[in-house]
Amino acid sequence: MEETSLVDSPLESDLADLTDPNIEDYSTSNVAEPPTEVHETSNAESLLNNAGFGEALDEEGEDNVSQEAKIHESGKSHAAHADPESTLPDEGVKEANVGYAQNGLSNGLTADNGSGKNGKSEVKVKQIQKGAGSSLHGGKSSIKCSTLVKKTHASGNSGTSSSSSKPFLRSSSSSALARRQDTSAPQSSNNNGSPNVASKPSVLKKHSATSTSGTVVSSPATPGRRSSISGLSTPSRPTTPATQSRRASLSALSTRSAPSITELNKWATSPSSKSNPPLKSAVSKRPTSLSLQSNSDGGKTIPDFLKRSSPSSIRSPIPSAGKSPVPSKISPKALSSSPKAYTNSKSLASNGGLSGSANAQKKPSTTDSFTNKRSSRSSEGAGLTSRSSNERTPASTDRAPSMLSRRKSLTPESRDTRFIPLPPVDVKAGDDVRLDLRGQKVRSLDCNLVNLTPKLEFVYLRDNKLSSMNGIEILKRVKVLDLSFNEFKGAGFEPLTTCKALQQLYLAGNQITSLSGLPQLPNLEFLSVAQNKLKSLAMAAQPRLQVLAASKNKISTLKGFPHLPALEHLRLEENPILDVPHIEAGAILLVGPTLKKFNDRDLSTEEVKLSQSYPAWTAFCVQEGLEFCSPEEALESTKKFMFSKWKDQLPPGYLVTEAYVDRPSEEDPCRCRFKIQKESKISEAVDLDLHYQWHIGDRTPTNFVPIEGSTSEVYWPKHEDVGYHLKVECTPFLQDVEFPPIFAISLPVAAGTGCPRVLGIILEGEPVEGNIISGSAKVAWCGGTPGTGIVSWLRKSENSSAAIIGAEDYGYSLTLEDVGANLVFMYTPVSSEGIKGEPQYAMTSTVQAAAPCVSDVRILGDAVEGNVIRGTGRYFGGKEGSSTYEWLGEDPDTGEFKYRSRGSSEYLLTDEDVGLRLMFIYTPFNSEGICGDPISAVTARVLRAPPRVNQLRIVGDIREGNKVVVSGQFVGGVEGASRVQWFKTISPHVMSDSDLDAISTSKIAKAFRIPLGAIGHYLVAKYTPVRSDGESGEAAFVISDSPVETVLPPSLNFLSITGDFLEGETLTASYGYIGGHEGGSHYDWYIHENEYDPGSTLPEARQQLQHFVTKEAVHKLISFRCTPVRDDGTVGETRSTMSQERIRAGPPKLLRLKILGDAIEGSMLQVDKEYCGGEEGYSKLQWFLTSPDGAQREIKGANDHTYAICTEDIDGFLCCSCLPVRNDGVKGDIAVSPLLGPVLPGPPMCESLEICGPLVESGRISFKASYKGGEKGLCRHEWRRKVLGGRDVFLSNNEILELTPEEVGSRIELVFTPVRKDGFTGISKKVVSDIVVDAEPEGKSLFIPNCFEDMELVPQTLYFGGREGESKYTWYRISHKIDEPQIPDEAEPVGSSMVFTPKLEDVGTYLSLKWVPVRKDGKHGKPLIACSRSPVAPAPPSVREVTIKEVSSGMFVGDGEYYGGFEGDSKLCWYRETADGSSFQIEGATSKTYVACEDDYTCRVVFGYTPVRIDGAVGQLIFSEPSSVIYPELPRVQKLILSGKAIEGEVLTALEVIPKGDSQQRVWEKYKKDVKYAWSRSTEPGGTDSFEAIPLQRSCSYRVRLEDVGYCMRCECIVSDVFGRSADPVSILTAPVAPGLPRVDKLEVEGRGYHTNLYAVRGIYSGGKEGKSLIQWFRAMAGSPDLIPLPGEVGRMYEANVDDVGYRLIAVYTPIREDGIAGNPTSTSTELIEVEPEVAKEVKQKLETGAVKFEALRDRDRSPVKHGFGSLERRILDVNRKRVKVVKPGSKTSFPSTEIRGAYTPPFHVELFRNDQHRIKIVIDSETEVDLMVQSRHIRDVIALVIRGFSQKFNSTPLNLLLKM
Repeated sequence: MEETSLVDSPLESDLADLTDPNIEDYSTSNVAEPPTEVHETSNAESLLNNAGFGEALDEEGEDNVSQEAKIHESGKSHAAHADPESTLPDEGVKEANVGYAQNGLSNGLTADNGSGKNGKSEVKVKQIQKGAGSSLHGGKSSIKCSTLVKKTHASGNSGTSSSSSKPFLRSSSSSALARRQDTSAPQSSNNNGSPNVASKPSVLKKHSATSTSGTVVSSPATPGRRSSISGLSTPSRPTTPATQSRRASLSALSTRSAPSITELNKWATSPSSKSNPPLKSAVSKRPTSLSLQSNSDGGKTIPDFLKRSSPSSIRSPIPSAGKSPVPSKISPKALSSSPKAYTNSKSLASNGGLSGSANAQKKPSTTDSFTNKRSSRSSEGAGLTSRSSNERTPASTDRAPSMLSRRKSLTPESRDTRFIPLPPVDVKAGDDVRLDLRGQKVRSLDCNLVNLTPKLEFVYLRDNKLSSMNGIEILKRVKVLDLSFNEFKGAGFEPLTTCKALQQLYLAGNQITSLSGLPQLPNLEFLSVAQNKLKSLAMAAQPRLQVLAASKNKISTLKGFPHLPALEHLRLEENPILDVPHIEAGAILLVGPTLKKFNDRDLSTEEVKLSQSYPAWTAFCVQEGLEFCSPEEALESTKKFMFSKWKDQLPPGYLVTEAYVDRPSEEDPCRCRFKIQKESKISEAVDLDLHYQWHIGDRTPTNFVPIEGSTSEVYWPKHEDVGYHLKVECTPFLQDVEFPPIFAISLPVAAGTGCPRVLGIILEGEPVEGNIISGSAKVAWCGGTPGTGIVSWLRKSENSSAAIIGAEDYGYSLTLEDVGANLVFMYTPVSSEGIKGEPQYAMTSTVQAAAPCVSDVRILGDAVEGNVIRGTGRYFGGKEGSSTYEWLGEDPDTGEFKYRSRGSSEYLLTDEDVGLRLMFIYTPFNSEGICGDPISAVTARVLRAPPRVNQLRIVGDIREGNKVVVSGQFVGGVEGASRVQWFKTISPHVMSDSDLDAISTSKIAKAFRIPLGAIGHYLVAKYTPVRSDGESGEAAFVISDSPVETVLPPSLNFLSITGDFLEGETLTASYGYIGGHEGGSHYDWYIHENEYDPGSTLPEARQQLQHFVTKEAVHKLISFRCTPVRDDGTVGETRSTMSQERIRAGPPKLLRLKILGDAIEGSMLQVDKEYCGGEEGYSKLQWFLTSPDGAQREIKGANDHTYAICTEDIDGFLCCSCLPVRNDGVKGDIAVSPLLGPVLPGPPMCESLEICGPLVESGRISFKASYKGGEKGLCRHEWRRKVLGGRDVFLSNNEILELTPEEVGSRIELVFTPVRKDGFTGISKKVVSDIVVDAEPEGKSLFIPNCFEDMELVPQTLYFGGREGESKYTWYRISHKIDEPQIPDEAEPVGSSMVFTPKLEDVGTYLSLKWVPVRKDGKHGKPLIACSRSPVAPAPPSVREVTIKEVSSGMFVGDGEYYGGFEGDSKLCWYRETADGSSFQIEGATSKTYVACEDDYTCRVVFGYTPVRIDGAVGQLIFSEPSSVIYPELPRVQKLILSGKAIEGEVLTALEVIPKGDSQQRVWEKYKKDVKYAWSRSTEPGGTDSFEAIPLQRSCSYRVRLEDVGYCMRCECIVSDVFGRSADPVSILTAPVAPGLPRVDKLEVEGRGYHTNLYAVRGIYSGGKEGKSLIQWFRAMAGSPDLIPLPGEVGRMYEANVDDVGYRLIAVYTPIREDGIAGNPTSTSTELIEVEPEVAKEVKQKLETGAVKFEALRDRDRSPVKHGFGSLERRILDVNRKRVKVVKPGSKTSFPSTEIRGAYTPPFHVELFRNDQHRIKIVIDSETEVDLMVQSRHIRDVIALVIRGFSQKFNSTPLNLLLKM
């Protein structure tokens, strides 16, 4: 009978090929690793877990597919030993592996219903090992497999016995069947020779669908075939919880007991087992169908998804078996209690050959690191997307149930993972979606054997001869593609580009050398490239690749390692790269935190820790080609590597010496450090200007996106940056030239501590008294919520410091107390959570006193006459010193303020202040004497006070007869007729007017003579002040200090005259007065002729005690008479006295002698004298001159009263002597006047000026001048030409002036300026001559210098005779030299101007000149003739204007202008000048034309011209300016073509069309560097006039966005060559962009995973403007594809409840555009909803008690008409493990009664109400139910969970029944 394979995935065939002689041991060779092996860290281990071997992995780390699967009992694991006598053929090995892979068991499976105590059976799977001594089929490895039976003894000790059981697993792959044809019976085959695999599928379907007895139904034709599904538990054998915990659920249940060894042996020797000789030892065949129901546990029904058969079992025509297969016991709890059990059991059931169809159910990975919260990067995920709500990139999130299901990881992280199911895929794959052509020697996909259609999803093409993938592109829906063991060599992966749905790709066993051509496959999760010839893993990024198997290659470098954000398992066994130390740490660095296993082992803790010690950019450097090294060397090696890469990018002469980023922490400033230094050899380098840009990446240092606005050296990481890498780019600018950026990469951003930290404190303000100091702090909140800090100010002096009370604000005003101290600003950060950071402070410098100043200056007091006003002000500026006060009064005339007083702040207002204002000036001084600005205040005008008198007193001798005066200070204006009245009194104190006796009337007079009646009394004066306007004031009294005394009558006691009685003398009279106080005594002087003459008074001497004797009194007598008068008017006796001698005449003398006049030369002096001594006679005068040296001489003839100062007197002193002579001849003493001088010279002046000489051209004129005014100095004179109507022209300042032709016709002016010897200048004097006339025109001389070609020739002429006019010049060329002054007839005239330039034709001839002088007025003179002394000489050979002209591309023409006689054979050359300035002559380039070659590119060419004259004279080599840099043609683009449609979401790709022609083709081939693209969008919808650039779009492709809809797009292409040049841009426009199909990306559900939380769905919509998109919420069990809609939940928010516990919430988002167009629905789900921890804790406690009671209320009448709680009655809800009942409590009149009671058997369930959180309904059956009300939602949830817990735990009621689903 034919064998048909049940395996439809590469897993079976991969294991089957273990017998390949090239594979020594599968434990070390993972060629084309099966998913169950490779996905150990992903879904493969979960597959083992749920098949019952989750904990049977070998603890030594060898957990390959070929490991032994062990079942643990009582916590111990017993290892199975290989039977040395039993061998398993290669087909058997394959079959065993297939059986294991299909059903979760391992090869060598046996069952035993042994007689152990517990009746338990244990199945062990022996690891496939290499046979030590046996072999099969020539050189193939022999593999042993033994079956071990374990028996459990009553004592509890377990032993192991071995029986010679035979292998029963056998491969049925096509390759295995082909190999068995040599030894097996003839079997039917198709035309291709492959086994028949397509017969009677309906039979299997029938068995699969109708089997309900709990026993595996086998085909009758195969009685010996045993099901490879693990056995099902029987009702008769009890199962303990311990047993249940050690066993996992499988995909079907069985009720049959395990067969005994006898039955197995009997079955093994049956005829059916002997039909195949190579497999005589086989014990069992494959199962035909799976049992889907079991009656062993209360009639529970397995979910529908477990009833589905695998695709292979449906297609396989396997006959029925006569015997039942051997089952083993499976715990029912594994099916009912664990959602994962359902998930993975379904994976087994749906995976008949692990076909990969289950993978189609998987949702796109949530770990797509191509998505980033900051980035607008789009993920090309296909199908429904899901995302964890509590992780940004949850790399460890498990996938949906599939053949690669995940087992529980050994790390705590993966134990918390949850499965996220993908959209369901029909697991009943038919022929239309599956193609299996393994081992058919297919060489091409175009042959008739291969029929590829777009519908295919599972394609198996291994073991063929394929070398090209052409034709694969049609498989757009393929999910599993097996191309292992073909002849591919590396190129030609392009057809895979269309396979967007591909999830598993097998390329093992080929000859592939590179993966660089492998395209990005958005859904690829598994890639096997083992046993190829790869040298590296460089390929495109694979966003969802989870497993990469690359063992047995030649990989020796990690350069180009791709970005694999979801990779969990990397295998690199048997590659040279493993020789690199710590390569595992390198893999961790390159892959990132998603990596869980390396080379089939869990990551080493040491390697993980070691990877964290590498610099942040190590991964980048390794990907760029750096050799991986140890952490100690990594820092230096990565620096050198990056610095060397940047060296060529920087400006010449600059080197990077530092590029570093601080370790970033949340909300803590992260600073970058870049240092670019100049090389020492660069002397004048310019500093670079550095610009920064921060980027955020993924959890690995990739996919960096610019952070908007972060362009400084410091960046503050935010909360959402935690766990992500930062990158900062530093772009250097040199003189506005931008260079490529350098960068640094940080470690992942660390989470903040929450404790704020002060980064710096800034104090603003100058520490000067009176200023406000402001403090501010820069705080890093480190993850905490910013709060308000604590502020305090302290005053710190030398000896102490103290807090300033009340100073708790950020600003503080400095006071006087702060002067000399330091102010301390203390800041303590406090977050909103109350966490205090460490306080920090900043201290000011010493507070300085402010400059002294004063404010609020004002004057206190009324401005009224007589008041005292006081000036005051508020001083500021340190301690006050001796400030000054000053009072100023207003001047009534000018209004200015003038000084009044100083020193006092008070001022008494007087009469003179009335009507005026006073100013008070306050000048502040501090204690150090520093003065401030004075501040003033002004009063109002002073008002006049009422009349009053102050300081009243009596003045005078209080004696009888004496006169006394009352005086006082009048206040109140101008005093008028104030009146005084005198009184006398006995008392010295004035009491009242009644005590006074009047002794006078009221008078105006202030004086009073004391009468006799006042003797013995005190005098009292009553003073009544009266103002000038008549107003009277209050009278004031004053009393004398003593009483009045008596006195004698006035008299003289002596009288005399003293002095010399001589003319001119002064006589003095004196007398003695007695008799009281003298009053106005009378005295006079008299002159007498003799003693008897009564005399006459001298009026000039009246009332004078002295008298000057004049000449009128000579020879006469003088007398003095005096009459005493007392002060009271009493007159005494008159007395007189006379001189004893007559007055004598005095000697002649001069009383006054002085000189009047100024001591200046030329002035007239006059003598002023006063004579005394009788009548003056002829007095004698004489003038004297005193020289400066002191010698004095008499001026002869100078004896008059006047004298004129002459020149000789200068610098001398003049005086005059006078000898007084009386008329009688008596001479007196000579008197000399004071010296007058020194005599100053008079002002210099010219008295006369005259011009001498003839006024004719060439005449000589001079002048005569007379000087006066001191000693003559260097007088100045100027000759000037007077121009009529114009400006005078200075000619000369010589004594003699020669008249030139210029002076002809004009006048000559002479200006003479007299100058004294001392430099004093007098007034200039001018004189003007007559008009100067001309001389006759005459040529004095004519000379021709040496003549040279092209050199200007100027004859030397000398003209005379007025101003020369237009003289005539005639040049002649003659062949010989002439000596006669005559022009020969053959002479040829060649010029008629004065200047002549010989030309080339004049070379070798003589030149002659004829000159006719002409005066300006036209008069001619005699002609003159001259001849050159030598012939005209040629110029030296030279060349000028040497230039280069580029006449066409690459063709240059050099030229120059020759000069210097006749040109001979000049030499031409070309030079090539390089960029560094060096030049080289180009060989063979000797003509004026040069064509550039490739050697000239980037160089310049220079044309050299060496002039050579005909006579052989060689000139200097002249170079042209270098040409421009020579380049080839610019690569140009003829036009652009856009591929793709201008539709949102589509990709537009620009393609260049190269111009035809060899030159452009060569340029594009050799010199094209790159092509740059710039995308821009029109500024107006549909417009094409103006466009705005789209940032960061530089590639040839552009994905059209939403914002582009309606706008035209423009792509601009600029081609640059290797020389840095760019061609003109070429652009192309699109039509207005149309909106794309609506879609939503990055869909996720936000919210924590508890049943009390609120969930919200969020995604990124694209496809035009969003309309009313549809959202529907569903509930789904873990692992189940069935979605349970939640009615009415169509919003973006959903509030979970207790019904959602154990389920996932799924939101299906159907995007709808505003025009009604709907897109494909997208779904996302949450994790499994868990019970809120507090509720779970309470429920757990209640469940542990086993019984609990709750209080509730029951509404007996729930009529909708009634409202309120009036009908609510109290109830007791009693719940335990077996039943639930509602009890109505008893009362005084009734006993408690049970209203409802029921067990947990179906249809028992609990209902909750979403619109009422207090209501719960318990349904016992269709007729019995109860509605209860509780106090809160919390209590309701606890009740529901407790009931469901009891029902599930103790009664195994399914959750869906409890929820009535």
